[in-house]
Amino acid sequence: MTTPTTPAPASRPQVRPALEGAAPGTKLELTFTARRRGKPPRHLADLEVDERKGVAKELGLPAFRADQLSRHYFSHLTNDPTAMTDLPADAREQLAGTLLPSLITRVRDLEADGGATIKSVWRLFDGAVVESVLMRYPGRTTLCVSSQAGCGMACPFCATGQQGLTRNLSTAEIVEQVRLAAATARDGGLAGGPTRLSNVVFMGMGEPLANPRAVFGAVRRMVDPAPAGLGLSARNITVSTVGLVPAIDKLTNLGIPVTLALSLHAPDDELRDELIPINSRWKVGEALDAAHRYYKATGRRVSIEYALIKDMNDHAWRGRLLAEELNKRGHGWAHVNPIPLNPTPGSIWTASERDVEAAFVAELRAGGITTTVRDTRGSDIDGACGQLAAQVIEQPTGAKDEG
Repeated sequence: MTTPTTPAPASRPQVRPALEGAAPGTKLELTFTARRRGKPPRHLADLEVDERKGVAKELGLPAFRADQLSRHYFSHLTNDPTAMTDLPADAREQLAGTLLPSLITRVRDLEADGGATIKSVWRLFDGAVVESVLMRYPGRTTLCVSSQAGCGMACPFCATGQQGLTRNLSTAEIVEQVRLAAATARDGGLAGGPTRLSNVVFMGMGEPLANPRAVFGAVRRMVDPAPAGLGLSARNITVSTVGLVPAIDKLTNLGIPVTLALSLHAPDDELRDELIPINSRWKVGEALDAAHRYYKATGRRVSIEYALIKDMNDHAWRGRLLAEELNKRGHGWAHVNPIPLNPTPGSIWTASERDVEAAFVAELRAGGITTTVRDTRGSDIDGACGQLAAQVIEQPTGAKDEG
C-alpha cells in the first residue's frame, strides 16, 4: 500500500469523496456489464479492407468498388452516396446501403471559447446518448471522443460515472465521431476558418480500456492510411484509462505507439480507493508499473492525469508523494497534467485555490517531474464530460431535441 510521507497540515482539511445528495457511505457500483447489449448494424469502419471487398463481391460488384467507397468515407469524409460520382449509380446505392448505415444522429451542438470549442451530443441507433468535444488550439485541432455510453467505473466526481454503464460503442460508432468532427473542422465549423483534425483523445464518456476490442479497432482505423482508414498519426492519439492493468498490457502489445494517459488523481491508495473504485483491484503501484511497462515497450512518454479537487487531493505532500512514486520507476518517463476542476460553488467537487495548485505543481517540478497544468475548455457549456448528455437523457418523453 502506498502511504503518505508527510501528513496534511491542520490548516488544510481532508475532504473525503462522497456522493452528494446521497446517504453517507453510499457508493456507486463498479461494473463491467452493460445494461443494454444492442448491436449496431455492420458498418464499413467495422471491417478490414479484405472484408469490405468480400461484401462487394457478395453484391456482385468488383472488389475495387469497396476501396472507392472507403476513400469517400475516410478521405472525403462523406457517407452521402450522391457525392460518390465515380461509382456507378447502382453500385453506390448497393454499397452505401449495405456498408454505410446511419449510426449516430446529431442532437445538439453548443459552442464555447468564442467558437473554438464545439460540444456535440449524439444519439445512437438504439437511443443511447454520447458526447464528443472538438477543440481548436494554436497549432492543432483535437477531438475528445467517447468509447462507451455511460461508464461503469463509478468514480464519484465524474458526471458520466453517475449514469452507470449503458453499453459499449462499436468501432464504427467511435470512428463516426471522428469522421464527423474532421468534416466540421475541414468545412470551417470552428472559429478561425477551415482546419485539419490532427489529434484524437479517448477522454470522453466511458473507460476506453473497458471496451478494448472496439477502441483498438478504432485506433487502427484512425492510423491506417486510406483506403483502410483516416491516416492520422499514432503519436497524436491518446488513450486514457483509470488503471485497468491487464488492458494496459494489451495496449502495450497492440504495437501502435499512441500516448497512454493514466487518470491517477491520487498517489496514495487510501484516498484513491475512495476516489477511483477500480483501485480496489489494481493499486497505485500496479497501475504505475503497467504504465511504465508501456513506456519501456513503446518509448512513448506516459501522461499522468490529475484532477485537482479542493481540500481532497491537492495537498502539497501529495504532489511530493506523486513525484517520489514516478521517480522510483525512472526519470523522464512520465509527464503530469494537473487539471483544474470546473468549479461548482458549494460542492465538495470544486477547483483548488490558485496558490494551492501552484504549491502542488511546485512539488512535482522540484522532484524533476515535467508538469503542465491542463488548459480546460468548455466550462460555460457543462464542460465536464457527461453533463450535457445527462440533460438530454433526462428530457421528458416527447421533448424535442435541438439540432
